[in-house]
Amino acid sequence: MELIIALSAGLLGVVVAVFMANFVLKQPQGTKAVREISAAIKEGALAFLGREYRILAIFVVAVTIILGFVPLLGWWVALSFIFGAICSGLAGFIGMSIAIRSNSRTAAAVQHGLNHGLKVSFRAGAVMGMSVVGIGMLGLTALYFVFNGNADFTQIIPGFGFGASSVAIFARVGGGIYTKAADTGADIVGKVEENIPEDDPRNAAVIADFVGDNVGDVAGMGADLFESYVSSIIATSALATVAVMSPALEQALVPSQEAGWFLPLLVAAGGILASVVGIFVIRVGEKLEMTALLNALRRGTIVSSVLAAGFSYLAVWLLGADIRLFWAIIIGLIAGVLIGESTNFFTSYVYKPTLKVAEASQTGAGTNIIAGFGNGLLSVMPPVIFIAIAVIAAYKLGDVYGVAIAGVGMLSTLGIQDATDAYGPIADNAGGIVEMSGLPHEIRERTDALDSLGNTTAATGKGFAIGAAGLTSLALLFAYAETVGITAEGINLLQPEVLVGMFLGALLPAIFCALTMDAVGKTSFSIVNEVRRQFKEIPGLMDGTGKPEYAKCVDICTKDSINKMVLPGLITIVSPILVGFLLGPVALGGFLGGAVSTGLILAITFSNAGGSWDNAKKWIETGAYGGKGSVAHKAAVVGDTVGDPMKDTSGPALNIMIKLISIISVVLAPVIASFGGLF
Repeated sequence: MELIIALSAGLLGVVVAVFMANFVLKQPQGTKAVREISAAIKEGALAFLGREYRILAIFVVAVTIILGFVPLLGWWVALSFIFGAICSGLAGFIGMSIAIRSNSRTAAAVQHGLNHGLKVSFRAGAVMGMSVVGIGMLGLTALYFVFNGNADFTQIIPGFGFGASSVAIFARVGGGIYTKAADTGADIVGKVEENIPEDDPRNAAVIADFVGDNVGDVAGMGADLFESYVSSIIATSALATVAVMSPALEQALVPSQEAGWFLPLLVAAGGILASVVGIFVIRVGEKLEMTALLNALRRGTIVSSVLAAGFSYLAVWLLGADIRLFWAIIIGLIAGVLIGESTNFFTSYVYKPTLKVAEASQTGAGTNIIAGFGNGLLSVMPPVIFIAIAVIAAYKLGDVYGVAIAGVGMLSTLGIQDATDAYGPIADNAGGIVEMSGLPHEIRERTDALDSLGNTTAATGKGFAIGAAGLTSLALLFAYAETVGITAEGINLLQPEVLVGMFLGALLPAIFCALTMDAVGKTSFSIVNEVRRQFKEIPGLMDGTGKPEYAKCVDICTKDSINKMVLPGLITIVSPILVGFLLGPVALGGFLGGAVSTGLILAITFSNAGGSWDNAKKWIETGAYGGKGSVAHKAAVVGDTVGDPMKDTSGPALNIMIKLISIISVVLAPVIASFGGLF
């Protein structure tokens, strides 16, 4: 019965995604100019994703073959890996396919009112959210049906998470490089050098910028949250033996190992239903007030969280599990909401931290950057404290299984969380299309309001994803330790292997950020030079009689981002393998601890600093400190340019990185434990 409930929830997610997609696709697409711009964005996004997925297909097939021949793993793990990769890629593709078709429809919808524009764009984002949870639940349920009862079940199913994470790291890095290189190049030449408006049709990089919003912030984020979702469930299932008899609590938390497997599935299934209800309660009036817009989305999130809590109680009761596991789930839910609100506080221009960054822009780009980076560093404190409290409380309630199920609780409402995140790039695209097509100023004001809300929800979504990554990675670390037999009594934290592993792990996020930031910088350099060339060489471009060569910028971003995504992804995959086989399982445990802790700190810092720089610029553009074109605005544009790769490339990709190294370690744990290490 448990699997039937989970299967039904997965199907519900897919059905709701289809319903939302049909609603969006029935909306009018607007004027001829709007349709033409949208068609160019669609062409560029599909071309990029096609080339990226062809590269990923080669990688996935190669890893599948290697896994099939590895002793103690075999072809079942390999098939689980390729199935996870396909599901992850499919979720990202579906979400992006609707996003590139909904931007023109949102541009047309806002002409009839702010509420209708929000409805169209948010339901388009909900296609991504419900596709992620629906496909994730169906994929995991299929594995449970096939392998339930297999003695190696808990070793086979992590292969699914490995496949999902492998696709996610490349999708997030490749899409992130693309979107931020195009955005940075367009801003530097357009806003700073030529003093023309954002999304001005004379700027050759604007179409590439719109394409990047879709391939990075929709397809990339979809793959990211998909692997977070499935990895949290997989980690909890891998710790089911602890739930059967908890060493720390010296009692059973679930009546059987099967109940330990099924509980995370049922909690996630209840979260899908709760997310569906939350999505349908979101609506807003016609006032262009950020507070009203935020409250509309917050209402949906709160409704979903309350319903998810109720469904989680039913899941615990149905399986006969200890009531303390329900409270561990609630702790995860609360921690997720608090982390999202904390991110909102540090990045929205409704609150003081970002307003202070805007104020600092009056004295130049230097003080803007100092204020924004300081804000990003300070913003680390609340999420880390929330995660620490959640881990300790969940452990006291349910041992390491309690920590893992808290992560599932945090991600149970992912359907609506991802919808609020994916909605942002759609609104951003719609605003750009309105600008390029010459629609009236009051229409642009509505899309700007939706875009500003999207910036805040995107930042909140990133904070939520990073917090979930922290809990999920810790749960996977516990699962790894359980598999290789590392216990608190059997390990000395002062062992050289542990310390060396911790330092190497702490080094990995720094190297990863350096590679991804450098990739954005180099690609931006190429875009800036290309846009400058076109302004110089194309007759009549500045006075509007000439037409930019948009395709050249799209081609530069596509080639460079795909080439430069390979090295960070490969380093992430190879690092835990080398540490495990060279230094042994204990060193790999230290490596995971070091990477997760520093990765979490850098991810939050980068994401929130970038979000505050972005919204400080948006606040100035409302008329504060001289408005657009002022000294403060130019300084804020520079700060936003610095923050873009931090918040949309390196920062969010870090949370995939720490989960990927963790799931790889869980998959290879039996092999590493038997090998023991060379040194």
